[in-house]
Amino acid sequence: MDKKLRLGIIGIGNMGSGHAKSVVAGQCPDFELAAVADINPARLDWAKENLGEVQLFDDAEKMLDSGCIDACIVSVPHYDHPKYAIECMKRGIHVMVEKPAGVYTKQVKEMNAEADLHPNVVFGMMFNQRTNCIYRKMRELVQSGRYGRIRRTNWIITNWYRPQAYYDSGDWRATWSGEGGGVLLNQCPHQLDLWQWICGMPVSVQAHMKFGQWHDIEVEDDVTVYAEYENGATGVFVTTTGDANGTNRFEIQMDSAKLIAEHGKLTLIEFDMPEPEFSKTNTSPFGSIGGHEVPVETDGENPQHVGVLNAWGGAILRGTPLVADGREGINGLTLSNAMHLSAFTDSKVKIPFDDELYYNELMKRVKTSRRKTNVQSVFADTSNTYGGAGGSPNPDDKFSRRWNVNW
Repeated sequence: MDKKLRLGIIGIGNMGSGHAKSVVAGQCPDFELAAVADINPARLDWAKENLGEVQLFDDAEKMLDSGCIDACIVSVPHYDHPKYAIECMKRGIHVMVEKPAGVYTKQVKEMNAEADLHPNVVFGMMFNQRTNCIYRKMRELVQSGRYGRIRRTNWIITNWYRPQAYYDSGDWRATWSGEGGGVLLNQCPHQLDLWQWICGMPVSVQAHMKFGQWHDIEVEDDVTVYAEYENGATGVFVTTTGDANGTNRFEIQMDSAKLIAEHGKLTLIEFDMPEPEFSKTNTSPFGSIGGHEVPVETDGENPQHVGVLNAWGGAILRGTPLVADGREGINGLTLSNAMHLSAFTDSKVKIPFDDELYYNELMKRVKTSRRKTNVQSVFADTSNTYGGAGGSPNPDDKFSRRWNVNW
């Protein structure tokens, strides 16, 4: 189709500017960049100098009300993701939300409920790691059922190293009131999404977290989680921002095969016999199952953010599939919230959990956050002009409104 969608972007910081440059460079042929909104004049000056003839707004809702856009990317701090997504939906504007979907499931459920009221709005989530051929192939192999049930999942994702200078670069960083969490909410939303997308949601988690273990911060920077699945399988998820030269290794053990994703390679080891069959028929006390590596063919494609945007454009104009429906964002967030709740209460947490309990536990920490910006009123969970999506930052708070952040 020759029609181009007029795109707006709320928040023209690190991620927002990256999306803008991709569109301006012609990498997303279904879109033309029509407008950007940011409350930081310096970022609007940057947009004026680098993005060509686009309309500039210092207020997001003015842009949404302008009539100059058909679709909008929300690329602002975490607490505001549901708020602006809802505002887009109410105006019939297609919306793509950066990860994570929000900070707590209660507000994301409100966003998803609003999405259900607007079936003509195409709502996407920026889960760009789903475009990676390695993870797409893992999902295909696991969900095909060819290798039987999942027995164990292990993901050690510790190559998120951050020095103290990273956290010192903004007083909102790694605070309960500024970000709502640490490594789980900032660095790991993609892995949590992929974990459930490939393996399914666990039914319970038990988390051990260290808060400010390796850095002078108040949120988690060291996490080990034990998960249980409905079929009896178990999983372990380990992450930190404190390991120099960390590891990224994802293993899935099934009845008849093992998958390993590491160093940009997918390894498939097929067993000579399914384990349940071998265990029943083997007569040697120390018998073991033979296995052999099988070459794995992928399409080699990994288009990342541009791939997500192009799929979104195709969904709007031609009805083709999204990379990730926006409603799916709640799944990975459910995992991180459940992990936090487990650590907060020092207990095993069943999924689904009590959204209100998690919200209250989070707000206890928000109220004592080192980032003092009238947090009791900033994060009061009351119905407001943004559809009751509690947790919206105070519009007069110069820190919560600083959208040009480098996540």
